[in-house]
Amino acid sequence: MPLAIPRKLIVLGDSGVYGWGDPDEGGWCERLRRHWMGLPEGPVLYPLGVRGDGLERVAARLAAEVGCRGELRRQRPHGILLAVGLNDTARVGRPDGRPQLAEDAFLFGLQQLLREARTIAPVLVLGLTPVVEEVMPYAEVLWYGLQAVRRYEGLIEEACLEADVPFLPLVDQLLADPVWPQWLSGDGLHLNGEGHRAVYERVRRWPALLEWAGLQPLLAATPLA
Repeated sequence: MPLAIPRKLIVLGDSGVYGWGDPDEGGWCERLRRHWMGLPEGPVLYPLGVRGDGLERVAARLAAEVGCRGELRRQRPHGILLAVGLNDTARVGRPDGRPQLAEDAFLFGLQQLLREARTIAPVLVLGLTPVVEEVMPYAEVLWYGLQAVRRYEGLIEEACLEADVPFLPLVDQLLADPVWPQWLSGDGLHLNGEGHRAVYERVRRWPALLEWAGLQPLLAATPLA
């Protein structure tokens, strides 16, 4: 009998997808890849995070990254998960400097990216993670702030609602836990191992992702504690 072709998920994003800050487990995306690899019907996951990437750079590599990961002849990936936007919120040079990508340009660019990505495969989108403002600037030049992170996540949600794309908000969920500052590395920007674990637990239980993966019945009887 022919081998079943596993579902393939391409995850595009920045250092969060790459797993920076979690040297032991490789980040939330790597944790999800390993989790799925241990399931009988688990999808294949390709974490394609590049440190420093913002929306424009992710959009520029979308077609090439997705197009070369079909694995088998005439096969294409079955889904795209976008986790991008945090780097675009940073202000350059000073707390009130220009943003890496202005809000209107970010929203327009994301709308374009979602339209393009949806012509390739079903799309899902992740929200943003919080930052510790008190230790800014990052790399002596970039100022990240919670207010900006919230605004840009709001723009992501707006674009996803407009495009009818599943969206998982993160920033307020994470901020609701009083220990959230302990989930950030010393630079105040990158998640540490515990932060990646917190994101991983939310992503792996995300109903929209479970439905895409065809894993809802398998995990329905699994305790979520």
